Amino acid sequence: MLKVINIVGARPQFLKYFPVSTAIQKYNRENEKNIRDVLIHTGQHYDYDMSRVFFNELGIRKPDHHLEVGSAAQGEQTAGILMKTEAVLQKEEPDCVVVYGDTNSTLGGALAAAKLNIPVAHVEAGLRSYNRRMPEEINRICTDRISSLLFCPCQAAVDLLKREGFTTQNTRNSEIDLSGQTALFTGDVMYDLFLGACNVAQSKPSVLESLNLETGQYSLFTCHRAENTNDIGRFKNIVKFVNQMAEETPVVFPVHPRVKKRLEKELRAFTSNVRQIEPVSYFQLLQLLTSSQYVMTDSGGLQKEALWAEKPCITLRDETEWIETIDAGWNVLWHKYTGLDAFRKEKVQPYGDGKAADKIVEILCRT
Repeated sequence: MLKVINIVGARPQFLKYFPVSTAIQKYNRENEKNIRDVLIHTGQHYDYDMSRVFFNELGIRKPDHHLEVGSAAQGEQTAGILMKTEAVLQKEEPDCVVVYGDTNSTLGGALAAAKLNIPVAHVEAGLRSYNRRMPEEINRICTDRISSLLFCPCQAAVDLLKREGFTTQNTRNSEIDLSGQTALFTGDVMYDLFLGACNVAQSKPSVLESLNLETGQYSLFTCHRAENTNDIGRFKNIVKFVNQMAEETPVVFPVHPRVKKRLEKELRAFTSNVRQIEPVSYFQLLQLLTSSQYVMTDSGGLQKEALWAEKPCITLRDETEWIETIDAGWNVLWHKYTGLDAFRKEKVQPYGDGKAADKIVEILCRT
């Protein structure tokens, strides 16, 4: 029996965990060596619409441990996750801890495991924006440094980790050594999810009908990153940019709860062509994405989903980790935007074959 603890705490991690959880269930049905999947929810996203609704919608089982850390300053929140996760790990004594992405839950969980000499597997390893002002950049660099297995969503991430001194290995190798630090190209678990979820989304009640929207007659806008929402001057520039874009095409803006709470005054500066709505579920977001004309976002996940849905994307940041979307001509940084006609839109798939979660689980069982 292999005991694996999965740590999640924010919306993107619920989505990334789901394919891995499904792959674990599949592996257990097909093999004698079973995996015990223990799920920790740190409570980093405490708002219902940003947390429990995603568990319900995807059918993710109830977490084995809910740490209820809640919202707090960076240091306080990370410290709370570290402290409470450590207590759970000491009780559970897992063989491995799996963390996802680049949130405070990622770093806090990885630190707790590493300090207890429990191997850490980092899903979505090897990404860099080279912007140290981003808390996510600090989280991902530190997590990579203390992880034993680094599961990379694209070959560029493997190549980057190799330049940083990590060992790289082919996923087909018979044995994986946990004593060192090994980077492997598995593909992106979000692509796994996207492929299946688009079909499911089509069978769900139409969010377009409820919002009285027509396909191709609006753009989708999301904004939540601290670099944009904690800097009032920068957020005002985003408001100005989005308002200008909305003069040509109406904009739909699902408002993140933290953004709404922090920037209520600034949100009133959007014109009437920017329609602010409550947070949407994952399947509703896919419906909005696939029926939109184009996307404006600071979300890493939505940049990739726009590529997979073949929708032009304007990234509201000064850099991106997902350089493949830029290279393929589907994505452009907002300060380089010159018009929708400038997108090249090459058909590429740098994020694997849709079986990343199966590869991750199979590798865990070979350690």
